[in-house]
Amino acid sequence: MFSNLPPVTKALLIANGLVFVLQMLLGTALRPFELWPLDSGNDPLGPTGFLPWQLLTYGFMHGSIAHLLFNMLALAMFGAPLEHVWGNRRFLTYFLTCIVGAAVCQLLVGAWTMAQGGEAYPTVGASGGIFGLLLAYGMLFPQQRVMLLIPPIPMKARTLVIVYGVAELLLGITGTMPGVAHFAHLGGMLFGWLLIRYWRGQPPFTRKPPNRPRIVR
Repeated sequence: MFSNLPPVTKALLIANGLVFVLQMLLGTALRPFELWPLDSGNDPLGPTGFLPWQLLTYGFMHGSIAHLLFNMLALAMFGAPLEHVWGNRRFLTYFLTCIVGAAVCQLLVGAWTMAQGGEAYPTVGASGGIFGLLLAYGMLFPQQRVMLLIPPIPMKARTLVIVYGVAELLLGITGTMPGVAHFAHLGGMLFGWLLIRYWRGQPPFTRKPPNRPRIVR
């Protein structure tokens, strides 16, 4: 199965696996590559603080083996067919855009949390990009039937996107599952949706029609 995956999907799987091994070996030495809130570095004895490259690097780090395996399974499941349709470059552009978009949303959440007196905490994981892939899969293959892992219920891809989107929104608002970056997941979906709309020339993005030569009669 792995040998049949398209090249970018395969490279992303390998990269995430290698980074996780480095996390196990180096531990806190990789903290500067986690995503930290914007104002978290004011205390010299505190966390590393935000650094620009974290907008991408956090998306290749994971908090546990289960976290890694779940994301990589979804990457292979949804990423491979999208890469076959879009091609290597567009697929990679889309995935990384969703990672960065999720980071932007998480930075906003982190800033609000700290303004309310909360503590700074890092964010890691490719989940923002994965949720972006899920959205794209639902938009490109809306009638394709997929199977939920827990519980094992088959449903159309479009329905799966709606269920996950609503669930993440409710969990994020209610704080039912603390420690999970629900709004980062939604940010990945939002930026993925915007990029697809941009590629299609749909609102809020509009492309000017090409200039047509005038016909002189």
